[in-house]
Amino acid sequence: MKTEQFVSEPITPVEGTFDRAGMTRGEPGLPHRFTWRDQEYTATEVLEVWKEDGPCRNGSPEMYLRKHWYRVATAQGLEMTLYFERQARSKRQSKARWWLYTIR
Repeated sequence: MKTEQFVSEPITPVEGTFDRAGMTRGEPGLPHRFTWRDQEYTATEVLEVWKEDGPCRNGSPEMYLRKHWYRVATAQGLEMTLYFERQARSKRQSKARWWLYTIR
């Protein structure tokens, strides 16, 4: 069994490669191609999908959807866990919404 490595770095989706079907359901469109550390990867299969929610940050009792998670197989023979943040972490990282969480 291959070991899983924690990464937690932003990825850059390749324009025009987003999953349009997911977008029609109000979900982020998983990019089928993206770059990480100056190398392009292609997601060939979605192995698992899940969502993460959390309480309102302003004290109300409501729950909010925070992240969309995807475990994908790539054409490069890797298994990657990606996630999309519904809200950017900070103004400094406002464009970084897609992240590579782990790689196997």
